[in-house]
Amino acid sequence: MLRDRIKTALAALSPLEITETDHAKKGYDLDVQVSPDQVPAAAEAIRQEEFFIEAVTGVDWFGEQAAIVAEAAKVKAAAAKKAAAAAAAAAEAGGEAVPPAPAPEAPAEEAELLPDVMEVVYDFSHYQENCRVVVRTRVPRDNPELPTISSIFQGANWHERETHDFFGIRFLGHPDLTPLLLPEDADFHPLLKDFKA
Repeated sequence: MLRDRIKTALAALSPLEITETDHAKKGYDLDVQVSPDQVPAAAEAIRQEEFFIEAVTGVDWFGEQAAIVAEAAKVKAAAAKKAAAAAAAAAEAGGEAVPPAPAPEAPAEEAELLPDVMEVVYDFSHYQENCRVVVRTRVPRDNPELPTISSIFQGANWHERETHDFFGIRFLGHPDLTPLLLPEDADFHPLLKDFKA
């Protein structure tokens, strides 16, 4: 089966993670997380199984870590409030005070935040079998670059240019990252979360 063959080929690269998914629910069969330097090897393994590239796009996770810490702080505060209310109700009813349950594990509010990242998502589909593979990688937001796959999949050329236009992600070794959809003199990337028009 194609999915098993491509999963085996990608597993040989020691990716960060490979997840089998339900095609009917997700629209793809494998979700593969790789490091940026593994992207060309993953693309080559996929090409050898006669897949074609559908799309390359970016995702700006700007503020993700801060949002996680803020949400964890809310959960911790709500748990503490609930425990205090339960203890007060028990004391008022004349019962024995029950020690509050420990708050759920959460990152410390003072913890140093991880750097913000951007994700590059590659969608591949097979010519004959109904099989789709998604390859994801994350790059630091302050230096968003990774190797191009335009020499492996010629169709990636324009997709990478578009991703560079809108997110500022640099594809090292790409033959021509001049703007594709933005004005030639554009010095902005409109899909970044901190972009202001």
